[in-house]
Amino acid sequence: MAHETSELTREVDGRPVPASGTWAIDPTHTQAEFVVRHLMVTKVRGGFQDISGTIVVGDDPAESRVEVTIPVASVSTGAADRDAHLLSEDFLDAENHPSITFVSTSVEPSESSWKLTGDLTIKGVTKPVVLDLEFLGISADPWGNTKAAFSASTEVERADWGLTWNVPLEGGGVLVSKAVQLEIEAQAALAQ
Repeated sequence: MAHETSELTREVDGRPVPASGTWAIDPTHTQAEFVVRHLMVTKVRGGFQDISGTIVVGDDPAESRVEVTIPVASVSTGAADRDAHLLSEDFLDAENHPSITFVSTSVEPSESSWKLTGDLTIKGVTKPVVLDLEFLGISADPWGNTKAAFSASTEVERADWGLTWNVPLEGGGVLVSKAVQLEIEAQAALAQ
């Protein structure tokens, strides 16, 4: 049953939020991407496909929860050799650690948006991260499906998860930056 999009958005403390309930992440319209510096100068981008999870929005937004699972084997950077290296023991070790997971621990207001804190597990190592989270609104597609849209980002140090492979450069620096920018664009549908 389609909902009016205006029924699915409310305002809490001056911030728009989606209606309470369980929202299922739409894997065909959700992207989890990463950006690293290569040779200390250029940006290389990659991402993951087939993301699944749920967003449970509480009556009080601070009681909301997010759980996401990302299959490591779905990594794509546009270069087959680089993708194979990322799947190896040097980086994500897909054979022994097939999934990346995120489980939220808190949601707090921050200026006009939110801070989403949670446990990110990569390669069997779990560390807390804080994402800048923005609710982008509700919209209906041409087929009558109503979706909520979210954007989240943060920067992490890959060594925190044991991702330390690198090559020193002759002129100084390293081949792959230690800092990784994470960017998530997600759509989710309200569970019936």
